[in-house]
Amino acid sequence: MTKDTFQNPLMDPGADPWVYKDDDMYYFMATRRTHLDLWKSPTLSGIANGECKTIWTPPEEGINSHYLWAPEIHKVNGTWYVYFTANDGKDGKDGDMARKIFVLENSSQNPFEGEWIERGYVNTEHPGLDGTVFENNGKWYFVYAGYGNFPAYGSALYIAEMANPWTLTGPNVLISSPEYEWEVQGGLAVNEGPVMLKRNGKLFLVYSASATWSDDYSLGMLTASEEADVLNAQSWDKSPHPVFKKSEENGVFAPGHNGFTQSPDGTEDWIVYHAIPESEGGSSRRSTRIQKFGWKADGTPDFGIPLPTSDPIQVPSGE
Repeated sequence: MTKDTFQNPLMDPGADPWVYKDDDMYYFMATRRTHLDLWKSPTLSGIANGECKTIWTPPEEGINSHYLWAPEIHKVNGTWYVYFTANDGKDGKDGDMARKIFVLENSSQNPFEGEWIERGYVNTEHPGLDGTVFENNGKWYFVYAGYGNFPAYGSALYIAEMANPWTLTGPNVLISSPEYEWEVQGGLAVNEGPVMLKRNGKLFLVYSASATWSDDYSLGMLTASEEADVLNAQSWDKSPHPVFKKSEENGVFAPGHNGFTQSPDGTEDWIVYHAIPESEGGSSRRSTRIQKFGWKADGTPDFGIPLPTSDPIQVPSGE
């Protein structure tokens, strides 16, 4: 490996990775279960080795005291927010019906400074996890994986308009539930981990499907026009096949729970995701990886296949 290359995984373990690029800095988060850590780095390939700060530790008891999962940092109208999943711990990690998505706010320009203030939980109609936000045509929307339809499926994707960064207004609209064989692997029918990718006049809502410990955990995609009514389920076209899945030949299994960012110079698109290095390795083996992706002639993303572990990869352009 040279100064112009790096190797995956970037962080091991490193489940549910999230990267947010703001000006010349990358901010990174991953599931730590007991607290929320935030990393920052001027390079994308160096996010796991960047400066790290614990920004929030939950109370010993309370509705958000246990099993902190899938944190995401966002900048909404110039203010920093972190969305994360937690529950009260009374029914263990499988206490899904007590699971909510909580919000922290920091008005400082630098998220490593100032104070993170808890704003409570998002008023979703269903218990859920993996909350994310996006803006379209001047309005902000919240998408999450909602529970409540056992035994038909473990979770499905809902969207709602936001009145403010921690309050939803109007209905929670179901836009995707597990329906294909590749969405029900590992003994669990799941749609989770939604994230928005906007390009070419289209909205690409990419999500994770099947049980996270299954080899066949993979990425699905919903597509809508930027001009469409995103609160109308009929506006979203669902891909019948996964858009990113395991590569047995490259020794990468269960790729999913992803995010998107760009190279430092803005010329390349990169996906960040977790994966497992061996078949049936289990969710404790999830590690953070990144790789560059391209675009097809029809304007849709081409994520390719997961790159082999430990192979040298060219650093993002501008590093």
